[in-house]
Amino acid sequence: MTGGGTGQVATIRIMVNGEETTIPGMSVHDYLNMMDGDNRSLAVELNRDILPKKDYRTTFLREGDQLEIVWFVGGG
Repeated sequence: MTGGGTGQVATIRIMVNGEETTIPGMSVHDYLNMMDGDNRSLAVELNRDILPKKDYRTTFLREGDQLEIVWFVGGG
C-alpha cells in the first residue's frame, strides 16, 4: 500500500551563514548547486563540524541544521 500524500514537498528551516532560510529537504550537494557561485572553491561547516567534500552528496540537511559556507577568493 502506498502513502496517500498530498504531493507536497516537505520543507525545513535551516540557518545558512547566520540567516534562517526555508528550503525543501535536500542534500548539501544539491543545496550548493542551487546557489550561485563556484562550488569548487569552498568549505562547508555543518553544525560546527567541517564537512568533507566526499560527504556532500550523502549528507542530507535536516530541520534546525546550521550551515556555514565559505568561498575561497584568489587575488593579489
